[in-house]
Amino acid sequence: MSKEMRVPTVGESISEVTVGQWFKKDGDQVQLDEVLCELESDKATFEFPAEASGILRIKAQEGDTVEIGGLICVIEASASAAAPPPTAMAATPVAQAASPAPASSIKEMIVPTVGESITEVTLANWLKKDGDFVTLDEIIAEVDSDKATFELPAEATGILRQVAKEGDVLEIGGLICRIEVGGATASAPAPSAAPAAPVAAAVSTTENYATGHASPAASKILAEKGIEAATLAGTGKDGRVTKEDALAASAPVAAAAPKAAPAVAAAPAVSASGARAIRREKMSSLRKTVSRRLVAVKNETAMLTTFNEVNMKPIMDLRSKFKDQFKEKHGVGLGFMSFFTKAVCVALQEWPAVNAQIDGNELVFHDFCDISVAVSAPKGLVVPVIRNAENLSFEQIEKEIVRLAGKARDNKLSIEEMTGGTFTITNGGVFGSMMSTPIINAPQSAILGMHNIVERPIAENGQVVIRPMMYLALSYDHRIIDGRESVSFLVRVKQLLEDPTRLMFGV
Repeated sequence: MSKEMRVPTVGESISEVTVGQWFKKDGDQVQLDEVLCELESDKATFEFPAEASGILRIKAQEGDTVEIGGLICVIEASASAAAPPPTAMAATPVAQAASPAPASSIKEMIVPTVGESITEVTLANWLKKDGDFVTLDEIIAEVDSDKATFELPAEATGILRQVAKEGDVLEIGGLICRIEVGGATASAPAPSAAPAAPVAAAVSTTENYATGHASPAASKILAEKGIEAATLAGTGKDGRVTKEDALAASAPVAAAAPKAAPAVAAAPAVSASGARAIRREKMSSLRKTVSRRLVAVKNETAMLTTFNEVNMKPIMDLRSKFKDQFKEKHGVGLGFMSFFTKAVCVALQEWPAVNAQIDGNELVFHDFCDISVAVSAPKGLVVPVIRNAENLSFEQIEKEIVRLAGKARDNKLSIEEMTGGTFTITNGGVFGSMMSTPIINAPQSAILGMHNIVERPIAENGQVVIRPMMYLALSYDHRIIDGRESVSFLVRVKQLLEDPTRLMFGV
């Protein structure tokens, strides 16, 4: 009896897939649940397992585009297919008797649920190699979603058998690896290898799992350069190879080129001026998601930007006067962000449309201020949220900013810490930006852009004076926020920043 295997439904908006790669050949004997090929959609790549045991008959070739429900292959269950098991059983009775034990003690690890809106993840980096002995709860891999990076701990103790490769995109619930519980039993057919397992286990317990391994960003750079992470001395925590280590490793690679081509050495001017090297990097899930959302915001909102400028001298004078006492008492520096956050919260409560959002045919207004703060992290822009910022003091805001920024740099932000904001503040001034038009952080309706502080001549009380000035930009969705509200909001923020004592008295 033959089993027809067709393209399964992989998503509401997906109507066809492309056959990426066959792992088995036409006519091969395949087993139930064995991975036959990869199918690629416009959103993800997923594995296609066998639905029966038998002889494989391929109907769709690599590169073919097949509609949902289309025939991919046929598995023939014939007498010849059933014959091999008895032969193998007769030839190797010991192996046949031993096989049930490891089969019943294999732990399959699948992609866990990491957030309501996340449907797929990317396997960024294996921290343990295929065949390594791992212990329960030991970190074996790093997984990237479109919002954060997660560590994947082992769910059992045993021998690791990798299924997914670095860079693979996996759906939630997809198989990542298997762990053969009881590594000694699994390695019984090779006695010489049995003593090596305890030694490897001893080494792995002596060194931290991160030693000699590259971070996700570093591993991509090293892969482009063809350099093994194990050959580098990592300067990161516990010996981890960092992005900076990977960038610094370019020197020996560049030095090797003249030796391989001595003819080029005869024309040093040409080699010095004619270097035209390029490199390609696969876009991370985070970068693809940010790109998709920013384009969607531009296309789906009536976005406008209004500008104003702020005299930062009053705030700078306050900081100079109290910053030492503030840090001594609270253990954290007094920065500009706490002033801007407090001023924004006051203005949002006076102009609630700026703090609202559109949900279908309804307007959703918030009586609280969850302020998103844009932070540049190693893997891209992330926007952690300060909850109920309107109720926080300067000290509490500064401590929360420091905490969230630290977790962002270490790629440790959780989904909950990056979702649910009602208004965003972004500070391009730290990179020297003089003026910009920030893009709204959907589904929010407005975003405030800060810029660098520059001393400029301005008219004050009929005289020209030099003051430290900053341009502010408010991008907003004109569908929900009118010009009067946006301009008035920004003017109120300017008023509070130029006279920060108003923040103390709420006037």
